[in-house]
Amino acid sequence: MSAYIIVDIAVTDPVQYEDYKKLAAATVEAYDGRYIVRGGTAERLEGDRTPNRIVVLEFPTVNRAKEWWASEDYKPAKAMRHASATSQMIVVEGT
Repeated sequence: MSAYIIVDIAVTDPVQYEDYKKLAAATVEAYDGRYIVRGGTAERLEGDRTPNRIVVLEFPTVNRAKEWWASEDYKPAKAMRHASATSQMIVVEGT
């Protein structure tokens, strides 16, 4: 069953975040993932939460998504993301 990582990112250092994006992309692919949404325009339709930059990744399973997130391969990119942005990240099973 597919799994999706959904991230709401507030970029604080745009230059370093661009470097993060380049570094992260290869790790996503290495763990059988792909980008579904990568920072397109987001518009609130209901509620009071205003989204920042939204990223959605698809992986074949929740386990594979978690393997990517916890991997040594992604670790340097994750540190770069933490240094250049604040984010909220969840993983959810697809149907």
